[in-house]
Amino acid sequence: MAPVTREECAKRDAEDPLAGFRGEFRLPEGVVYLDGNSLGALPAAVPDRVADLVEREWGQGLVSSWNDAGWWDKPRILGALLAPLLGAAADEVVVGDGVSANIFKLLVAGLRLNPGRTVLLGEDGNFPTDLYVTQGAAEITGATERRAPARPDTLEEALSGGDVAVLLLSHVDYRTGELRDMAAITELAHRHGALVVWDLCHSAGAVPVDLDGCGADFAVGCTYKYLNAGPGAPGFVYAARRHQPHVRQPLSGWHGHARPFAFEADYQPADGASRLLSGSQPLVADAALEASLELFSRADMAQVRAKSLALSELFISIAAPGGTGPDGLRLVTPADPERRGSQVSLAHPQGYPIVQALIARGVIGDFRAPDVLRFGFTPLYLGYTEVFDAATALVEVVETGEWRDPRFSRRSQVT
Repeated sequence: MAPVTREECAKRDAEDPLAGFRGEFRLPEGVVYLDGNSLGALPAAVPDRVADLVEREWGQGLVSSWNDAGWWDKPRILGALLAPLLGAAADEVVVGDGVSANIFKLLVAGLRLNPGRTVLLGEDGNFPTDLYVTQGAAEITGATERRAPARPDTLEEALSGGDVAVLLLSHVDYRTGELRDMAAITELAHRHGALVVWDLCHSAGAVPVDLDGCGADFAVGCTYKYLNAGPGAPGFVYAARRHQPHVRQPLSGWHGHARPFAFEADYQPADGASRLLSGSQPLVADAALEASLELFSRADMAQVRAKSLALSELFISIAAPGGTGPDGLRLVTPADPERRGSQVSLAHPQGYPIVQALIARGVIGDFRAPDVLRFGFTPLYLGYTEVFDAATALVEVVETGEWRDPRFSRRSQVT
């Protein structure tokens, strides 16, 4: 098959049904941004929305804005806006707290929902937060933490002992970009009596998710990656309706109380997913998320997914056709598009300086130890021509040895 040309990519950009969204983001000139799987770009509407909250709702409305501006209900309002992207009902999702806190809540809640079972099962190589929080939850509750590779055969073996209370898995592997079969794994866990908490940090906003359709129990995720809500943006939590009346989470703050303004001495959980809330939420950050979710309310997720796969396929066809590229560059992400999230990961022993050399050229990806180069594809603001240029730049950096410049090997604290 003849290699694609830049002219063909320009034609695809002109015909792209999502092309109009590009103008609704602020991106620096001369930059191809392939790190939206780490931090999303700035939606153009965010500065005005945040300024309005600060200057009018807070500056003029003061404390009255808890009611008049709907601050108190923001976790539910934003959850309802987010729910369609997750395949969930509006009352099954709330926005608030961070991913780590929400994972802890659900692991402990899952242990309480599954009495007699004492194992928290995680996956080898999962994102460190998931592993660390699982360790902490096990220490506090007296449960046992175990890990297994996230493959059906190894998960089946790990679940077969009948002692696993909760399985925590990432829907998309943060290093490889592999997309897991949510429906099949959830069914497998349920068959062995375990509940599942899905981490959607690398799915939400980029990959269609169907929590209700897959029979999922619980899920968590962040909003600063593909959902573009900005650094430190709040997380979200999903609880299937069938579990809501029985969920008892350990961070039982007053925002999760059934009658918060009665100021009762004892805790009584609220109805629905609201019982998974704890304390006051970051309203300024919520304003940024609200502006971004308004964009998603106008986007067709089927088109987003189709473009995501097309962009990643284009990148692979140039950088690693057939699974390999120059100088041993190797495709790590599954070649099968049905098993791919919205990123492409490649491996190379000199991955770090290669990524730094690309950044110097204005192509921003990232690196994950020990040898993985990650490139995220965010269809609302990324075009085919940009991806062509980025993949071509990667090939040139590797083929010419440009990465050997000593300045590209110097490590910063955040890499």
